[in-house]
Amino acid sequence: MSSNIDDHDIWIIGVSMTRFGRYPDKDAFLLGAEAALDALDDADLTIHDIDILAAGSVNQIRAYPAQRIQKHIGQTGIPAVNVINACATGATAVRTVHQAIKAGEASIGLAVGTEQMGKQGMLGAGRFGAGGERRFVPEGPQGAVMQTEGILGTGLMPGTFAQAGMRYAAQHDGVGPEQFIKIAVKNHENSVRNPLAQYQKAFTAEQIRDAEMIAYPNTTLMCCPTGDGASGAVLVSGERLRSLPVETQRRAVKISASVLTSDPWAPDGLVQPDINTLTRNAARQAYEVAGVGPADLDLVELHDCFATAELIHYDNLELCEPGGAGDFIDRGAPKRDGETPVNVSGGLLSKGHPLGATGVANIFEVSTHLRGEAGDRQVEGATVGLTHVIGLGSACSIHILEKGNL
Repeated sequence: MSSNIDDHDIWIIGVSMTRFGRYPDKDAFLLGAEAALDALDDADLTIHDIDILAAGSVNQIRAYPAQRIQKHIGQTGIPAVNVINACATGATAVRTVHQAIKAGEASIGLAVGTEQMGKQGMLGAGRFGAGGERRFVPEGPQGAVMQTEGILGTGLMPGTFAQAGMRYAAQHDGVGPEQFIKIAVKNHENSVRNPLAQYQKAFTAEQIRDAEMIAYPNTTLMCCPTGDGASGAVLVSGERLRSLPVETQRRAVKISASVLTSDPWAPDGLVQPDINTLTRNAARQAYEVAGVGPADLDLVELHDCFATAELIHYDNLELCEPGGAGDFIDRGAPKRDGETPVNVSGGLLSKGHPLGATGVANIFEVSTHLRGEAGDRQVEGATVGLTHVIGLGSACSIHILEKGNL
């Protein structure tokens, strides 16, 4: 079996995820430690086998989550890296370990994303300087957040993604509130099959439409909740994988592409954040590196912080024809039994969005399907999957994962 493993490939051999929710009795570091130990157990390893640890968090980053997690799971003297990259924090932690292994500095690494948010309100909400000028806010629930509200466009995420959705609707036929609502219906329905989702309840289109309006067209049931949780992943080099047990090799998932981008300069970027270009750039790079195309994908976990975001990213990730995102959802293409299942976990809308944990949790979800271990929500026959997360600030991370033919 090991003869099919290329020394230069990088594989996932352990994944874990706590149930997302609210944990007033646990801090982010204990949640992260639980995810770390579960991922190590899934890989049949211990902390003594790990060469590098990268831990990501947004709200808890100033408390050094990597070192705090080490105090729970074992301090072995390995490099411990703390990562923050907005909503792409967890995925960036995975990429940090990926790059260390790629460089030959490690053969096995552990990535953890963790977050404790509670009910802190809208993303991006913070304080302003006298006169409403934009200001970095080092304290408060969001950490260092640059505010532009009241000066140029909006720095609040509900407004940013609502405007992006309405711009897409204005530019393309067949897109309006009905299509955005269909996405929320789909994801809430998917969550019922996911025991780790923060919310596991289906809603009708009427219930979603009539819920409290947050930023048109997104009602509260079209917005991701805040919450707590953690997820972990163990990565290994191909060379090291060949020395591990046959069962570990059989369950291994190959990382065919790991890509990270940020915003290029754009004339209107100072007025309204651009949620499209960095994703389009990341997708093109990822497909090229992995040697696959959108048609090869068996499932996708993308960043649906709002229903409008998911629809736009159908187009950005080339899951549909240019301008065809409305038709894509109308014909049921992203449903669990559709041509390209999207967010079968329930997505951020129902699974939840503990900021630092999301990027690793997406990798957990796709890896679980590629292993054939997703239970009631399993996408049958899945061999190739894509994870996508975007953090305004800005960052976009895409990983393409493939089932190993081992």
